[in-house]
Amino acid sequence: MIRRLLTRPVTWIVVAVLGAGALYWFQPWRLFTDRTVTESLTVVASAPPAAPSAAAPSAAAPASSEPPVAAVVAEGSFVTHEHDTAGTARVIRNADGSHQLELAGLDTSDGPDLRVWLSDQAVRTGSAGWHVFDDGAYAELGKLKGNHGDQVYPIPAGVDPADFRSVSIWCKRFAVSFGAAALETT
Repeated sequence: MIRRLLTRPVTWIVVAVLGAGALYWFQPWRLFTDRTVTESLTVVASAPPAAPSAAAPSAAAPASSEPPVAAVVAEGSFVTHEHDTAGTARVIRNADGSHQLELAGLDTSDGPDLRVWLSDQAVRTGSAGWHVFDDGAYAELGKLKGNHGDQVYPIPAGVDPADFRSVSIWCKRFAVSFGAAALETT
């Protein structure tokens, strides 16, 4: 019976179609590929900018002529989830008031359909944290540009970074986090 089934052309067509579908879906070659990105990260002052005084300026004191500077508003280190992941994530408030997410020294596995997400979920270590980031609110900043290096993702104007507690390298196809970083305010 099995020998007869294996000699039929339709059997081999079905096997080929299923095999091609499995290759497309899982993309196993991505386990052996790397993409390195080297984008310029924001240089921020070592001391935070001075907060404006609540008192009215005196007539003798000149108005500050220092231009606004970029500042780190939140940052954290990546922890491993589904795949070994390391590096730092930081949210930058630019001089013009816009925000961006920077991934510094990212090191993770390549995979199918990887995205960068801001999430309102807390980072959990181990397998308990693999699937939590799509449970609440999240903002997708785009496809992961590379699995190694320094990367910059603009945060859209309608997205308030203060609404999010973490960043995840999210595999959208399998709904799993490769790694995540808790964003602690600075």
